[in-house]
Amino acid sequence: MNLDMVPDLTMRGQDDPHGRAVTPRPPTVGQLAARLGALAARPADWWHLVRFESGRPVRVPLDGGDGVRLWLTTWPPGHRTDVHDHDGVEVSTVLAGELAEVSISADGVTERPLRANRVRVRGAARTHELTNPGPAYAISLHAGLTSP
Repeated sequence: MNLDMVPDLTMRGQDDPHGRAVTPRPPTVGQLAARLGALAARPADWWHLVRFESGRPVRVPLDGGDGVRLWLTTWPPGHRTDVHDHDGVEVSTVLAGELAEVSISADGVTERPLRANRVRVRGAARTHELTNPGPAYAISLHAGLTSP
């Protein structure tokens, strides 16, 4: 067994040990999902930012760094977004309550509940709307890549 590669394998994801410039790459969808899951598991980092307004959702930007947009949204009961799509990939998770997503495609219209502790990935140019069908507020956390 050739162990010459072991030091190179252990350095994966780190700065180049030979001093060469490393070109930063945007995070993958999996890395966005992992970051979102880790942040969701630390309510001390975001709970103090939650704001409840009865007339509209409250969207609070969070510090994402390295080309990532992060935001927290509080949804009042019964609120519905307009039908819209996104320019890029978005990853989200429901932290409290329940949201419902209506997706619209050439194949038809589908509705699915979005429940807490599940990460959801939406592709670019996917038309949908979100609603809070419940009697209580819902809180969600979102991540996406910033435009270049």
